[in-house]
Amino acid sequence: MTMTEKPVDNGVNVEALLGAREAMTGMPAAASFVWRAGSEWVNGTHARTTIEKFFGVGEEQSHRQPYVLDTDHPQIFASEDNGITPPEMLLAGLAGCLTAGVASVAQNRGIQLNSVNATIEADMDLQGILGIDADVRNGFGGIKVRFDIDADATREEVEAVVAQSQKRSAVFDTLTNPTSVTVEVA
Repeated sequence: MTMTEKPVDNGVNVEALLGAREAMTGMPAAASFVWRAGSEWVNGTHARTTIEKFFGVGEEQSHRQPYVLDTDHPQIFASEDNGITPPEMLLAGLAGCLTAGVASVAQNRGIQLNSVNATIEADMDLQGILGIDADVRNGFGGIKVRFDIDADATREEVEAVVAQSQKRSAVFDTLTNPTSVTVEVA
């Protein structure tokens, strides 16, 4: 009986990614990217952010279409709940980055994914934001990411895929390492 291996298809073009890596290794300036987002106040705590253009591979680039994201606060904060809260957007960015990394790493390692689900929770004490207690941090106290992954692989292989995704995640790195943020008024 001859067994043939079924090709792995997680929807990631690893050859193109490895080709880009090779090209950028020879031309480090091409690896310098600038990501942009523009936000406009709508009303109350509602803001609309548009993401369209960025700089990379030595020139201006555009997404195939503009992406628009609305943020607001829930009604329990006397707001209109016209979108997710900015902290939830941050969690969505982390979830998206880590999950994309899982798919890419699994594809590169020949691991077929059947399903990948990430649950992210972050605790926050609003006493800081609301000015009730100046000693309470305004941001998250901690973030917990839990993956539930069904794959044609051992638990150890899946754990290694998640660890590599975490190691290469831009959002994870930004959240876990000091990042300079400058705010100006034009």
